[in-house]
This record gives sequence, C-alpha cells and structure tokens, in this order.
Amino acid sequence: MLHFSAPPPLALYIHLPWCVHKCPYCDFNSHPLRRELPADDYVAALLRDLELEAPAAHRRPVESIFFGGGTPSLFPPDAVARLLKGVAQRIPLAEDAEITLEANPGTVEQAKFEGYRNAGVNRLSIGIQSFHPERLRALGRIHGRDEALAAADAARRAGFDNFNLDLMFGLPAQDLAGALADVDQAIALRPTHISHYQLTLEPNTVFYARPPVLPADDDIYEMQLTCQARLAEAGYQQYEVSAYAQADRRCRHNLNYWQFGDYIGIGAGAHGKLTDVATGTIWRNSKRKNPRDYLQHAGKPTQVASETRLAKADILLEFLMNALRLSEGFEKSLCTVRTGLPWSTFEATLAELVAEGLLEENAERVKTTPKGALFLDEILQRFLPDED
Repeated sequence: MLHFSAPPPLALYIHLPWCVHKCPYCDFNSHPLRRELPADDYVAALLRDLELEAPAAHRRPVESIFFGGGTPSLFPPDAVARLLKGVAQRIPLAEDAEITLEANPGTVEQAKFEGYRNAGVNRLSIGIQSFHPERLRALGRIHGRDEALAAADAARRAGFDNFNLDLMFGLPAQDLAGALADVDQAIALRPTHISHYQLTLEPNTVFYARPPVLPADDDIYEMQLTCQARLAEAGYQQYEVSAYAQADRRCRHNLNYWQFGDYIGIGAGAHGKLTDVATGTIWRNSKRKNPRDYLQHAGKPTQVASETRLAKADILLEFLMNALRLSEGFEKSLCTVRTGLPWSTFEATLAELVAEGLLEENAERVKTTPKGALFLDEILQRFLPDED
C-alpha cells in the first residue's frame, strides 16, 4: 500500500476529437469532420461523463482545464460556454483556474476568440508549427503564413494576455536559417509561451508509413541548440524539454502532468489519473476512442475503455519519466508526496547515476545533467525492476 499525506492538485482535460484534416504526422485521437459538428450532443455527453468521474475527485477543486484535440476551435463559443458552465456545476473550480483552448489558425476569426474569452477561456494555444509556406504544405496544415500571423493578432485583440504558439523543427527540407526564422517570427508576435518541439515520426501516421526526407540528426541538433539560445536571449526560459515561457507564464496544466498531479479526462479517448489517499492507490483510465461509440456510452460505466491500478514500479517510472523532463528536475519531497513511495526506493540507483554524471543531486532536488538529458530513456531503464 502506498502512503499519501495529501492528494495531488487536480486538473481537467477535455478532448474534442474532430479536425478539418488529419495531418500526416499526427498520432492523436483526431477524426476529420465528415458531416455537421455534433456540438450540442457532444457537450451533453461530456457533462454526463464528468458526472460519473467527479465523485472520485472528492470535491477537490480543479486548478486547470485544457481543451485539446483534434481542433477544439471548431467548436462554437456558445458550446464552450455551456460546457464550462456545466463543469462548474458538477465539480469545484479554483477561482484562478487556468483554462486553455487549443486553436488552429485555419479555423478561427476575431469574433470566435472574443467568444471564447467571454465563455471563460483565459489562455490559448495556437498550432502554428511553421510560418514558411512550403513547410506548412509539407506538414499538411490547412493554414498559411498570413492566417498564422492573423491568429496571434486576433488573440491579443480579443483580450488574451496569455497565449502559446506551437512550433516544430527538423521539418522536411528545413535548414538552420529556416528554423531560426520561425522562432524569430514567433518571438516578434510576443506570446507569453512558446512550445518548440522536434518533428518525430510516430507509428500509425502517414509519415511513419511513408517517411519524408528529414534533415540529418546533426543538423537537427544544431537547430535545437541555436533556437534554444535565441529563445533565451528573448526572455523565454526553457522549463521543460520543449516548453519556453516568459516569467510566471509557465503552463500550469502541463506542469501538473510533469509533476505527477491528478487529472480527470473526459471525451473520446481521453485519459485520466486519480490518487485515492484512503486506499493508497493510483488509478488510470481511458475513454472509448471512437467519437460515435463515445457518444453512445458517455454517462454509463461502459464509457470507460480501460482502467488500471498502477503497480509500484509503474508509479516510480511514470513519475521520473515526467519530472526529469523539467529543466529544474524535481524536489525530493515532491517525489515522495506524489508517488506515495519512500525515498529509499530511489536512493541506490540514484547514487549510481549521479556517479556516472547522468543526474545531479543536492539536499533538496534531483535533475538531469546536460549529458543525462540526452540519455533520459537509459536513465529510466535503470529504475526498472530486475527481471528474474
């Protein structure tokens, strides 16, 4: 049995699964919209889903909400408003809750952003990926450079003083100058947060089946280092592998994931994690992935596609997999509070990794060294239980 002194902070993830076009690199649970968006039916299903999930949260307030997809900005503002109102009627919300909605530049206009702001959304995450027309076409994006610039401008004019821009690097036919040009353009738009991550070829995607020609590994590494330096010069602190923020503008929702907090997941294919302090257990579940199936089963026990009680080895590995992505690593006290495991569980392997120059440790914190950040998978393997 695990021993928890208190439950972790709680977040809410809401999955809106439809998009205009499935990008060839995307491995998310997203589905091209073939007919009219069933916004009303889906909002009702989400609220039924939440009603079943809420009791397990034991009246903890939700500290953050994240609308992910798919393309959440396909949903009209009035549907988002009804949903947020319904959420607040079913589970407590912190007064300063961070509420983020993902938006695609090809599916928004000024009035829509204003509507989301009025509905209660206070943070946007805009999927730019690149400002270069040829790179955007290679990625299968439905927007161009002009739409990307207009989306950032519309966010600010709609009253969003906190928004993220998503960028990718290591794109087909991209060179260092092109990667830097994307970063410079993003900086010029003055977002509070920039996500800058490498294009990877994930299984079950078009790019995995028919891989595009990507830059050489050495060139991609140079892009990463040079863009990191440029972002730092502009005042964006790297606090996670691919996350850069201005002062006090880190994404609270994602930090909750990386610090092994709890979260309820509602919507087609959504995942959740909840800690039961009384029984000393951590549970994960996922919902039915297919939107049609989800709509039929939402609000019933059969909405759950899988449910797992985490074993101690899984808890240890999941905590480290997330927390070691953070530039500052993790506080030792946080580790024991969030995992329910004694510090002695970590000590021997930790000492070996410190001696090998892969981890750094002081009285309060543990983090990867620059060398260790390059070998995170190897570090995690060392914490796996020995096989007989």
